[in-house]
Amino acid sequence: MRKTTLIIGMALCTYLVQAQYTCPKSAKEDKENIMSEAYWKLWNPAVQEKIDRDIEKNRMGIAEVNLPGVPKGTSVTVEQTKNDFVFGAHIFNYDQLGTPEANKKYKQLYGDLFNSATVAFYWRTFETEPNRPRFAEEYWDTQEYWNKQTDPKNQPHWRRPSSDKVVDYCVSRGIRVQGHPLVWGSREWQIPTWIFTECMTPDEQIKVRKYISNLDSVKNVRVNGKYFTKTCEKYTDAYKNATAEQLSQEFPELAKTMKHLFAKRIQEMAEHYGNRVNSWDVVNESAHDYSSGKMMPGSAICKSAYGFMPGDYTYEGFQVAQKAFPDGVKLNINDYFMDPAYVAQVKDLRKRGCQIDLVGSQMHLFNPQSCLDVAAGKEIQTPDQVHKTMSMLGELGLPIHLSEITITAPNNDYKGQRIQAIITRNLYRLWFSIEPMMGITWWNVVDDCGAPGEPSVSGLFSRDMQPKPAYYAMNELINKEWKTNLTTKADKNGQIKFKGFKGEYRISWTDANGEKQIINYHLK
Repeated sequence: MRKTTLIIGMALCTYLVQAQYTCPKSAKEDKENIMSEAYWKLWNPAVQEKIDRDIEKNRMGIAEVNLPGVPKGTSVTVEQTKNDFVFGAHIFNYDQLGTPEANKKYKQLYGDLFNSATVAFYWRTFETEPNRPRFAEEYWDTQEYWNKQTDPKNQPHWRRPSSDKVVDYCVSRGIRVQGHPLVWGSREWQIPTWIFTECMTPDEQIKVRKYISNLDSVKNVRVNGKYFTKTCEKYTDAYKNATAEQLSQEFPELAKTMKHLFAKRIQEMAEHYGNRVNSWDVVNESAHDYSSGKMMPGSAICKSAYGFMPGDYTYEGFQVAQKAFPDGVKLNINDYFMDPAYVAQVKDLRKRGCQIDLVGSQMHLFNPQSCLDVAAGKEIQTPDQVHKTMSMLGELGLPIHLSEITITAPNNDYKGQRIQAIITRNLYRLWFSIEPMMGITWWNVVDDCGAPGEPSVSGLFSRDMQPKPAYYAMNELINKEWKTNLTTKADKNGQIKFKGFKGEYRISWTDANGEKQIINYHLK
């Protein structure tokens, strides 16, 4: 009896949380004045009406479905099972949340809310030792291991689960899988330092100390039977003053080794996953190097802002990837640098023969103050600004993936969580309405599960997997407003016609023998 009462109480509590929060759609509905008058002036009824018109124009279509032999007047049920638009999130905390209940709830989101998952393939923690990639699960990747950790964020592979089990789970649920990233210059997150400690000649090991001041402290340490690098190399003024040509002459073997290792990594991913991973961020955050003239065709070494990189590494990465991956796998470029130089870089790469299928764009409101400023009506991510950025990227004629989204809940209190939810609803509606946009991927789903430096209050759920208002706002859009479910009747020709959101449908009716008939239909 006591257990039954507890369950009923918990269910009632969940219902009340949902019932008490309805995301305001306008200033008139925002009776608590969560957002300022200046905010609602920017997101005024005329803007909202345009968003509605554009959603209908760009995300919906007319379906005409023939049902041979179905008599006129037969009742037909139309249920949308999947939206063509990508609603994603990264899945970096797979099995790491501390309890079976929290882990189950987290995993269930991928299929119930999200139809896409970005899987972590950061090289630094993926291949901690040469030729030992972390595809397969080992004990320290298991739920049992993570449930015992009192300080999981201090574990070196926090947010970096072994990839096979995550990909297998996503495939089992029909979730689109995005691999992130293959090539990136970041010393903190991507480049293994064993490249510099183990892959240079003795002569280069001596020379490189002129350019890397802490090489002796850049080494792998053994943690729980695995090697992880704790320190990033620090570059000197000599590196800043050197030319790419000078570095290429001084480090010919390093240049060859880097080019080989970068290509090998891409080829290994292609051989291992084939088309099970649907798309890859082939190159991440390289536009700044391009815009500053650091990537030069023909150069053996790129004197990147990150540090030593292969010459012309973005071009070389795509050239390897388009030969290695099977047809149908999407090859993406991704960046936060929303500048005309990014557009120029993509145009240049395509002109030189690179296959680029998607253009990634990031939007991180990392600082909680930024969301307070948005609520105050300041010029941050306004409808006009969003349209301007997407129009610039739209010049490329490629689908745009808003690949990393962060929206914080200032103070994570009552008002802050509602600010987060309102910003989320309005921006998602706007992004969804823009024609070249193909998807939106939320970054940290759970509070206090981001990387160091990222906000701890940007999740859709609290750390113990309790939903926040932003979750309800997003769920309302994805699973209710933007999902078509209806009942109609067949006409005299055994045909049904309806307007719906583009995606996959299950269409069913009962035949003359009382048996249920089902067909699948894709509205494009």
